[in-house]
Amino acid sequence: MGKLEGRVAIVTGAGSIREGLGNGKAVAVQFAREGASVFAIDINPAALAETAGMIRAEGGRIATGVGDVSSRAECQRLVAECSAAFGPATVLHNNVGIAVPGEVAGIAEDAWRRAFAVNVDSMLYMSQAALPGMIDAGGGSIINISTVASIRAFPGVAYGTTKGAVNSLTITMAGRLARHNIRVNAILPGYIDTPLVAPAWENEAVRELNLKQVPLRRFGTAWEVASVAAFLASDEASYVTGVLIPVDGGLSVRL
Repeated sequence: MGKLEGRVAIVTGAGSIREGLGNGKAVAVQFAREGASVFAIDINPAALAETAGMIRAEGGRIATGVGDVSSRAECQRLVAECSAAFGPATVLHNNVGIAVPGEVAGIAEDAWRRAFAVNVDSMLYMSQAALPGMIDAGGGSIINISTVASIRAFPGVAYGTTKGAVNSLTITMAGRLARHNIRVNAILPGYIDTPLVAPAWENEAVRELNLKQVPLRRFGTAWEVASVAAFLASDEASYVTGVLIPVDGGLSVRL
């Protein structure tokens, strides 16, 4: 029996943006392997269908919802669809995130606001929509995907800033929701070998530079992010809340 047997889990950003395995896709598959009924959400129907096909091929339980989780109304609709398919979710994995170009002196206003809408608003709105079901069920687990760029200076002012807001949201929610037995934690991935970073690593010089920054001298995999997410979603982490967990091969503590 898997560690999530009998639970209903929502995973946002569950499709990979290109061919391969992104963090959200890996988490959805891992949750299903651990016995959860997975409600997978993505804005891209084709990418979502790939994730669903992978889970069904392994005999897992999955339903899907297409929508934009930067919209509060869409989040309410999607959570209602999950409840109709499987019942209320007691696990919410907020994986959606985008990186937009621009530095401090010149980032465009629309790019700045779009980054906050997708990276921060979506996590608040999905949590708000899922909370009533979790409270009625007697508790739950919310997992937010942040980044090591939220605690170290990296290029791109919007990404690190918005994910820093995710960290603060995580800690605040953990403190406020503990009385409902709802745990809230964040995962801070470092350099993970996913379709998101594949274009940048086509440049061998960039790839080697990034690799040298990692104390463990290798890149992480989406499965390593997924295994931490499964732990946080399970009873194995029943006394863990308000924690920011780097999954980065030591990148955040490099000298």
